[in-house]
Amino acid sequence: MKARIWALTAAIAAIAAIFAASASAAPLELEGLDLSFREADGSPGMAAGSHPYEVVTENAVKTTIDPKTGKVVPVADIKDLNVALPPGFTGNPTATIRCTTSQFLESSDLSGRPKCPDSSAVGIVKVTFGEPGAGGQFPVYNLVPPPGQAAKLAFNVLGRAPVWIDLKVNPEPPYNVLAEVSSISQAVNYYDSVVRIWGVPAASSHDGDRGFCAYFDGPANCPVNVPLQPFVTMPTSCTGPLPVGFRADSWLQPGLWLEETVFTHDGLLPPSPLGVGDCTKLGFAPGITARPTTKAATSPSGLDFSLDVDDDGLTSATGKADSTIRKAVVTLPEGMTVNPSIAEGLEVCTQAQLAAETAFSVPGAGCPEASKIGTVEVETPLLDENVNGALYIAKPYENSFGSLIAAYIVIKNPTLGIVIKQGLKIEPDPVTGQLTTTADGLPQLPFAHFKLHFREGARSPLASPQGCGTYSAEAKLTPWSGGPVRTTTSAFSIIVGPESGPCPAGGVPPLRPDLVAGTINNAGGRFSPFYVRLSRKDSEQEITHFSIKLPPGVSGKLAGIPYCPDAAIAAAKARTGPNGGAEELASPSCPAASEIGRTLVGAGVGGSLAYAPGKLYLAGPYNGSPLSLVAITAGVVGPFDIGTVVVREAFQINPRTAEVFIDATGSDPIPHIIKGVPVHLRDIRVYADRPEFVLNPSNCKRTSTASTLLGAGLDFGSAADDRPFTVSTPFQAADCGALSFKPRLKLKLKGGTKRGGHPRLIAKLAMNGFGEAGIAKAQVTLPHSAFLDQGHIKTICTRVQFNAGAGHGTQCPARSVYGFARATTPILAEPLVGPVYLRSSENPLPDLVAALGNSQVKVELVGRIDSVKGQIRNTFESTPDAPISSFTLEMQGGKKGLLVNSTNICRGTHRAIAAFDGQNGKRHTFRPPLKADCGKKGKRSQ
Repeated sequence: MKARIWALTAAIAAIAAIFAASASAAPLELEGLDLSFREADGSPGMAAGSHPYEVVTENAVKTTIDPKTGKVVPVADIKDLNVALPPGFTGNPTATIRCTTSQFLESSDLSGRPKCPDSSAVGIVKVTFGEPGAGGQFPVYNLVPPPGQAAKLAFNVLGRAPVWIDLKVNPEPPYNVLAEVSSISQAVNYYDSVVRIWGVPAASSHDGDRGFCAYFDGPANCPVNVPLQPFVTMPTSCTGPLPVGFRADSWLQPGLWLEETVFTHDGLLPPSPLGVGDCTKLGFAPGITARPTTKAATSPSGLDFSLDVDDDGLTSATGKADSTIRKAVVTLPEGMTVNPSIAEGLEVCTQAQLAAETAFSVPGAGCPEASKIGTVEVETPLLDENVNGALYIAKPYENSFGSLIAAYIVIKNPTLGIVIKQGLKIEPDPVTGQLTTTADGLPQLPFAHFKLHFREGARSPLASPQGCGTYSAEAKLTPWSGGPVRTTTSAFSIIVGPESGPCPAGGVPPLRPDLVAGTINNAGGRFSPFYVRLSRKDSEQEITHFSIKLPPGVSGKLAGIPYCPDAAIAAAKARTGPNGGAEELASPSCPAASEIGRTLVGAGVGGSLAYAPGKLYLAGPYNGSPLSLVAITAGVVGPFDIGTVVVREAFQINPRTAEVFIDATGSDPIPHIIKGVPVHLRDIRVYADRPEFVLNPSNCKRTSTASTLLGAGLDFGSAADDRPFTVSTPFQAADCGALSFKPRLKLKLKGGTKRGGHPRLIAKLAMNGFGEAGIAKAQVTLPHSAFLDQGHIKTICTRVQFNAGAGHGTQCPARSVYGFARATTPILAEPLVGPVYLRSSENPLPDLVAALGNSQVKVELVGRIDSVKGQIRNTFESTPDAPISSFTLEMQGGKKGLLVNSTNICRGTHRAIAAFDGQNGKRHTFRPPLKADCGKKGKRSQ
């Protein structure tokens, strides 16, 4: 009898087992297991995508001689029989009218014939039962399946032994059709069966065997007036003989399953393996559409993606189905990238959670709802309703591909009992961020429309391209038939700028970032955490570099802070593995003692950013700067870990003003793309909050914090179109007048004391350090007893020489050194020391320049030498606003002495005039004595 299995019925083979009780307790054995696809003339019906005339399933139970009766009986009675149909073999349960269960169970006459309409018949089964040679044939009907089942076939032996064939889609790859017959009646002894399922049940060639006519041995005619639609379709993959898996269980030994796999063959004797053929004749013309959910540039976006198949041959009784899709590689246009904002609040789906997804699992029982980033809808002409589902983000690195970014499609329908899971490999280009998604090994299940919708909103998974214009997505689709790859594209347009503004003129966005900076407590001369925040809008260029200048007088107490070693910084940079960021959080690379603050970096497009915390450390020389800051960010945002992000900034101090300056030219660039994910850096927050680290100025004048940033232009990877933009924010300390200001100065001459002598001059300044205002201006006028001997001014360092090379006087002639200076400050562990030069000046006399420094800081104090009322005077017009503990200036005497005595300085009292202006506006003027080393005899009261 002709048989025809339908799309979801791999169960036809299972049908063949109408089973019966056996008195034997021997293990179950089956013989003659076979499934074949045939044409009307009996030849193999193995054309790919075709609808064969019939599908024939055969099986028999091994028999033995009953010692009591001498009759041939089955060795065991079958309880369950399952048949796994070949992958790609599909059917259409909606191709015929379906009989209800009540109709099937109600007999129309004494033969036990069900009251199912003939139009619901899809085949015929011939069964041997009772004894060898006895039995009968019965129609096979297409039934209305119960909830949770895709399809159901059934036949009834003599009206008293119904055989139910449950047709399901395998919940695991390769998602083939499973036919399951359970709890088979033991009412009759079953020997063998041949089941024929028709390819096109309504074809007139089946009129003599359809429904009611199946009960007649002679000629009969049971035509139906229904459309000709195929019930089964052959696979579209020509990869060799098709496997058919049989599993059987017995009543007497339940759980001891008999398993066997057979392969399709040519039907000859002896049979030869035969696979599907003619794959090259199959059509393959799917197309795609891809549209972002926004038409604005640089904006959060979802995506509506559709894969459409127009396959008339699938439902045509005489046609052939097109090849199904084996592999899809979809590449979004360059500029459409991952939006980091997706990470905030996102959860992920683990492989164990994916495995827990079933056709009947409730939302959240498998993949967490918070890992859902989209919805899926699949429409197929083979089912009454769509199969819908969701798109979930897979756990980074612990997914099917071992990658940072991957996703799982889970489509299911509890009414049909269908669940299908498909992994998506998502590969962002490491240079451009362009996204390529690959779905390989797709189920060989035909569909008309596959629709995928990525969610929209502030935390959309995608970011739209930066500029306005037309963009195209591309799909490379590989058929199961082995034919050529089909390339198809879909275009869309970006027509407005970010935040619904105009498209950037010339394609280049502006750059107008915001800067907020200042100390938390602005009390003058006091310690307070310092805060900096740089931010930009989506409509502005991305930032490639930035420099920042702190307000004058804002300084840091470096004393007692060790550097983060270069080796530790290198170790932090090496933490690029799957758990690099987590490792940095658990065990920071730099020692805690070198930590001076923390950072918080916000990335993404749209109104909601993803933030990653970091730490700020003090480090040593870098790119020519004596100091550096190292920001180490543990790249852990939501479920993603991109390793550590290390940015080292050259840290300089202006030698004239002591202003702190982070130099972009000697610093690392801001990362634009990490592991293929554009950062879209929008918010940089820096908190220098180490206790007693940042010191407010003692000057309460209104100043500012300024930052110069470089925008990326159109090409982030090129510096050629980078454009600078400077932004500032006001800063002003408070209550500076509450600070004391009373410097103490001692002056002493050593060496010749007589008229014409050239003694050494030693000036020692003492201050309180913290809690006292810094010096803004210092002026000392020597008494008439000392004047400048211009004849001793021999060699002068020019300003060109002073600034040459490494600067700071390193290229000055040795003979231009006329003294030595030393300064101590509580904010530095080492004193500042250095030579004192005479340097060329725009004034009549050369300047007196003290070039001080240590391993961290260089300071240049420039004194203007002049004469007032015949007295020599030196004025430091401007000095850094920094706390001072002591300052010593020692000028040489003798042949290098610049001072000459106009009298015997051991006679009488000689006082200088000292005038100091504090940074807080206070002035302290006094007359310190000019003491001389006169010995006991010449010593006078002064």
